[in-house]
Amino acid sequence: MAAAPKLGQMLLASNVITEEQLKQALALQKREGRRLGTALVKLGYITEEKLANFLSKQYGVPAINLSDYKIEPSVLKLVPAEMAKKYLIIPIARVGATLTIAMADPSNVFAIDDVKFMTGYNVEVVVATESAIINAISTYYDQKGAVVQKNESPEAAAKTASMILEAKDFVMEETDEGPDASEEELMVDVNEFDKVVGSALDEIEAVEEKEETEIIKEVEAPIVKLVNGILVNAIKSGASDIHIEPYETSLRVRYRVDGVLYTVMNLPVKIKAALTSRVKIMSKLDIAERRLPQDGRIKLKLGRKREVDFRVSTLPCLFGEKTVLRLLDKSNLQIDLTKLGFEQKALEDFMEALNKPYGMILVTGPTGSGKTTTLYSALNYLNKPGINIMTAEDPVEYNFLGINQVQVKEDIGLTFASALRAFLRQDPDIIMVGEIRDFETAEIAVKAALTGHLVLSTLHTNDAPSTINRLLNMGVEPFLVSSSVILILAQRLARRICTQCKEPEKIPPPALIKVGFTEEEAETIKPYRGKGCPACNNSGYKGRVALYEVMPVGEELKELVLEGASADEIKKAAIRLGMKTLRMSGLTKVKEGVTSLEEVLRVTFGD
Repeated sequence: MAAAPKLGQMLLASNVITEEQLKQALALQKREGRRLGTALVKLGYITEEKLANFLSKQYGVPAINLSDYKIEPSVLKLVPAEMAKKYLIIPIARVGATLTIAMADPSNVFAIDDVKFMTGYNVEVVVATESAIINAISTYYDQKGAVVQKNESPEAAAKTASMILEAKDFVMEETDEGPDASEEELMVDVNEFDKVVGSALDEIEAVEEKEETEIIKEVEAPIVKLVNGILVNAIKSGASDIHIEPYETSLRVRYRVDGVLYTVMNLPVKIKAALTSRVKIMSKLDIAERRLPQDGRIKLKLGRKREVDFRVSTLPCLFGEKTVLRLLDKSNLQIDLTKLGFEQKALEDFMEALNKPYGMILVTGPTGSGKTTTLYSALNYLNKPGINIMTAEDPVEYNFLGINQVQVKEDIGLTFASALRAFLRQDPDIIMVGEIRDFETAEIAVKAALTGHLVLSTLHTNDAPSTINRLLNMGVEPFLVSSSVILILAQRLARRICTQCKEPEKIPPPALIKVGFTEEEAETIKPYRGKGCPACNNSGYKGRVALYEVMPVGEELKELVLEGASADEIKKAAIRLGMKTLRMSGLTKVKEGVTSLEEVLRVTFGD
């Protein structure tokens, strides 16, 4: 069964179909030239709806019922009928520079790239059944391929956009661990603004019958104090993010401290509009726009010298707008490469790559794994008067003297690719691209690395070896990848054990051997954990340390890339050449007493 398509393998692995059913579907596919999914549906082994929901979960994109949507002619005109029929897709909404398309097969990256190229828009994908898409194509396009004009009200168009947002929000909850995953109670003294909350509620009760805008106006002073209290308290708690979440009967406020969310208060739902409007005013957003996501920024001054920036994002949810604020405190930014958590050899490999005159260095990992900090630390090390450094970021989180930083604005066409193209006319020595998201950006970055520039960038992959495959899947030729990439670094952030309540932890040697320690290490190692104390808010952890997987791309790995080796083969070769995986790096931190075994298992996969 090794030759089975990826969809078939996924359905098999999830026990949705049997091997015999897959064999029969493959035979029908070969005989009639159908898609595998269509063959399985025709044979009755899976329903279209079940297949769409399965693909939705596998690829992390929403599944929708197309019959619920009314599509504007202006949106339909963006994708020709021929392309819609060829790829079985239908455009359903456009918001700003983003076009949402419904697809029967969300893994078809060629279709997505073609739509991006033809329309010039960013493309987001939702899944619909094949029959629904075929029906929509015949409904919205005539026999000659022209769009059938249907007059649609702005309200209907807004409803379609809102439904897409709700579908995306649902998928986030479905694919995430849920709102209470990794959540604990943080012991924060909120008494100082309990009175403020009470005051706001009293005043809201007094104007309950008035219009919402009047309520906001009349409780302005207490709401201002409440929001300021939430922001200042987050800074004091060492939070990296603030989540303000409206639910049916409450308004929850959570802080993310050391990578984990903690509930700090539950506010009455009546003040949600006033609270959200105050944050929007502070971040210069449109308080009247509640149907679409918005992004803004707040700058807060603490004393004479300290400034803290908050990156603000609002998102329409079922019971109101969820607001997330990311804290950007330059005084807490650690940009010394020697203090981030690198082990000696990994740091030497990284520094060696940074000192090369040209080539590409890629930093990978999920959102919130510290990639930006690592890149800023590298740029700080490289930042010298004789060097021209240029960065394209979305957004620019911290500004540095001597580095030319560009804020990407996709809605006006200033994308990573267009910024990178402009950089090459600005006589750069070192280029940093915030993220390689598509083939165009990857292609220009590779060419820049091959023409005498040091290029640093990030990708979202699970480990260093799989980054090679990600670039190849984007469409970059193997010989270009092997010629340009000089080092790949994967990272995660693990919480440090609190030094105030650190204590030995008894773990049986067989359990230690199972997670990766040798028999000798399992007998001698002394793991530690945090008991929990007021200094760490009873969590047992305070601060974070990075785990690094540093893979220099030398001659042997270059050959493997050219030969089309799998990520697993590249990984085995890299380990043989001295690379320590993320799990190995974590186990080293456990031996050193920096973090706990439980924390390492939380943030890394077994090797």
